[in-house]
Amino acid sequence: MSEIYGLDAYSPREIAGRVNDFCVVKARMPLFTVSMLGVLAGAFIGLGALMFTLVASDATLGFAASRLVGGLAFSLGLILVTVAGAELFTGNNMLAMAWADGCVTTRQVLRNWVVVCATNFVGAAGLAVLVWLSGQSGLNGGAVGETAIRIATAKAGLSLTEAFFRGVLCNVLVCMAVWMALAGRSVTDKAVAIVFPITAFVAAGFEHSIANMYFFPLAMLLGAPVGWGDFARNLVPVIAGNIVGGSVLVALVYYVIYLRPVRARRGTSSETDGLGEAPTTRERDST
Repeated sequence: MSEIYGLDAYSPREIAGRVNDFCVVKARMPLFTVSMLGVLAGAFIGLGALMFTLVASDATLGFAASRLVGGLAFSLGLILVTVAGAELFTGNNMLAMAWADGCVTTRQVLRNWVVVCATNFVGAAGLAVLVWLSGQSGLNGGAVGETAIRIATAKAGLSLTEAFFRGVLCNVLVCMAVWMALAGRSVTDKAVAIVFPITAFVAAGFEHSIANMYFFPLAMLLGAPVGWGDFARNLVPVIAGNIVGGSVLVALVYYVIYLRPVRARRGTSSETDGLGEAPTTRERDST
């Protein structure tokens, strides 16, 4: 079936099985491992945010060009997460697929989300401290630092509704990037799949909770007129929006399309033998 979609890319149905299997592995990962990978992911996304800030500080670029090139630069973050390996909260919202399929428990999903989100903050905020200490914000005559302050101040000014729905739209695109990256078989495939959705969400001004964990601490270190209360007021609705966008509008939608029909067909035999186990990827591919 995969031949329909290209020479060697995985088909959408095969991607669904791969996502499910990846999510099971993520949910069962040891605490120390997932914590360290979470710190790395926060730093990786922070590096993408750093690159975006650098591009946005160039006043010679027009609005559209600045957003487009800045979004392209921000793609570095998810490429690092996907290729180098790390645990990112927004991408891990896809665990909802394995949860709906009965492969992981609610406790496992929440454990993963809480640990990964917290350690993403450590990595992103830690990078912000390093960047501040390095004096990198003084580049371009101080315009880089001024841009970082302007970005955080604008985010702090969003209403709760705006922050929530920008978070929803952001993670639809982030999780679609993760989904499409799993269709690829090479680093090039994965990078190309990631670049366009990530560029789109950044250019459109949507809200990524982990990127904001870099923007706000850096801006506060640089003397921005924002505080931890502003940070929390932005982060809570953005995290909620990210969860809805990634878990509901991507993971659960694809579960209903590709995995639920298989589960329904096997439901009778599962009830008969009393096991109630979800089919494996190999079983799904054989149907």
